[in-house]
Amino acid sequence: MTITTSEPTTTGTTVPDRPMLIGGEWVPALSGEWSQVQSPGRRGTVLARVPVGGPEDADRAVQAARAAFPAWAALHFKDRQKALLKIADALEEEAEELALLTAADTGNALRTQARPESQTLVSLFRYFGGVAGEFKGTVLPAGDDQLQYTRREPLGVVAGILPWNSPLMIAGMKTPASLAAGNTLILKTAQEAPLTILKMAEIANRYLPPGVINVVTGPGRSIGEALLTHPGVDKVSFTGSTEVGRHVGEVAGKRLAHVSLELGGKSPNIVFPDAATPDTIDATTTGVLTAMRFTRQGQSCTAGSRLFVHADVYDVFLAALIEKVKQLKVGDPLDETTDMGSIINAKQYESIMDYINDGKSQPGVQVPLDGADFVGEGLNGYYQGPTIFAAVDNSWRIAQEEIFGPVLVAIPWTDRDEVIRMANDSTYGLGAYIWSHNLTDALDTAHRIQSGWVQINQGGGQVIGQSYGGYKASGIGREFSLEGALEGFSQIKQINVKLG
Repeated sequence: MTITTSEPTTTGTTVPDRPMLIGGEWVPALSGEWSQVQSPGRRGTVLARVPVGGPEDADRAVQAARAAFPAWAALHFKDRQKALLKIADALEEEAEELALLTAADTGNALRTQARPESQTLVSLFRYFGGVAGEFKGTVLPAGDDQLQYTRREPLGVVAGILPWNSPLMIAGMKTPASLAAGNTLILKTAQEAPLTILKMAEIANRYLPPGVINVVTGPGRSIGEALLTHPGVDKVSFTGSTEVGRHVGEVAGKRLAHVSLELGGKSPNIVFPDAATPDTIDATTTGVLTAMRFTRQGQSCTAGSRLFVHADVYDVFLAALIEKVKQLKVGDPLDETTDMGSIINAKQYESIMDYINDGKSQPGVQVPLDGADFVGEGLNGYYQGPTIFAAVDNSWRIAQEEIFGPVLVAIPWTDRDEVIRMANDSTYGLGAYIWSHNLTDALDTAHRIQSGWVQINQGGGQVIGQSYGGYKASGIGREFSLEGALEGFSQIKQINVKLG
């Protein structure tokens, strides 16, 4: 299957060059350096070359965004709204190309992941276009001789630093919300998966003044670090690991820049006995499979990777779940029949294997489903099958650390207070999943779980308009919603006027 993009233009080689977008122009790095974008699903295949941007390129992007900011911020909201809605329509028209690029770029399966992600991007642009007029202030009733009101104003230049696991969706959280509020934007792509973001920016740039959206590529240690420290960047919105997020918060915090961090997770999946009856077990196992994000190779910060099953139904539920997971087809991300694609690269593959080997070394552990050594016929990429550990202790490394791979650990429980304690015994607090048809069990557990997002009897992805973000080491701030955008991409100015 051929992957093509309309802009920027290619070189005379067989591998296209995809320059950065700065100030409305497609440009190489000032250093002249390029890096290859490798296909995770087809080892040895080079998809494109992108610039190796450095601090001087970050400065160019900041200057372009700062130059574009006053006019963009001064527009009537309806004009920004029109632009966002036009972008949404254009993204929808090219959604299939974006999906194909996502599958090639990230290793996520086209049917189960890449297409839904491209549609989520469209929906986010439509949503934030629709609520663009809600970035507004209030008037305080302060007496006839006073006019006291607030203005909700944009922050200025926003740097959005993106991960490789689902770049389009994460860009969809940051880009239209930031633009609707009146900010200008610099997106820094992940080195492993930059192509979808460059394509999204190419589409968006058709409807925006030069410099309103900019995209830079290159290593986090150079161009990313330059954005964190640049005095012309007013806000850093980062999605990635907790380890890197701490660094982002520390560096940007030193100069008191605005910061939002959407970080890692080790989300609990809690199954009550009434969710594993003959009438309910099929729906629950399907939901647990979805919540675990197996079809994204477990490479998701919201993966429900700690499965707590009541002891009364532990064996029967685990057996039913394993049979369902076994039906997943691991294969080429661009194959329509594939359920689960490839790991992003060799480094991540080896990291996952290290966790699996550590888990296998624990005393008394069971591995009822072992996909670590999966070898698919005709596949030449970084593939792993689903792996499920049983008889796990919640204190083990595989139960405490974010593996970011297709590895699920199953832990039995008998008492609701006990399972809530175990679920909360984690440095993370991003997502949680509760499976029960008893209202008291479900809601009491949801209210006591220390996570920013709790789902009951469903395991799907983020919903447009919900406030999404984490507790504890899973982050600071909220995205995906109007409330999150108001908090994260605007600020309040109070004005008091003496009348008469």
